[in-house]
Amino acid sequence: MAVITRLFRLNAFATRNVNCGFRQHQLNQGEFDVLATLYRCGPPYAMNPQKLVAALLLTSGAMTNRLDRLEQAGLLARNPNPEDRRGTIVSLTADGLRTIRAVLKDYLKNLEQLLEPLGAAERRQLAGLLKKLLINHDLEAPGGVDA
Repeated sequence: MAVITRLFRLNAFATRNVNCGFRQHQLNQGEFDVLATLYRCGPPYAMNPQKLVAALLLTSGAMTNRLDRLEQAGLLARNPNPEDRRGTIVSLTADGLRTIRAVLKDYLKNLEQLLEPLGAAERRQLAGLLKKLLINHDLEAPGGVDA
């Protein structure tokens, strides 16, 4: 039980720190996920909402709410899809691109601080042990075998 308790505590600590970082940029986890997904797809940092829904495993209603908030904040834009007049393309604005880069910098710094007490060999060992647990318990999940 000690291992599981420590994993839960570490998860709570990491979540609290990461969420604090998001709030400093006036974002929440869900909004970060949208911006990060657009950023990861590379220039021009755009995709259609249906692909975002699939990538983030959301309902279309939940995605619409996130897109509305991010558009109102000036972090993304909705434009007509040149390949399908009925659809739209969601893309990062210049402010959105600056924001996600700043948030990612803080996000990675927070995660790095979490692992700071561990040396490189300890990190590799921990990653291997966690992978073994995930493979055993999460075979049905996306990426379970490659976790």
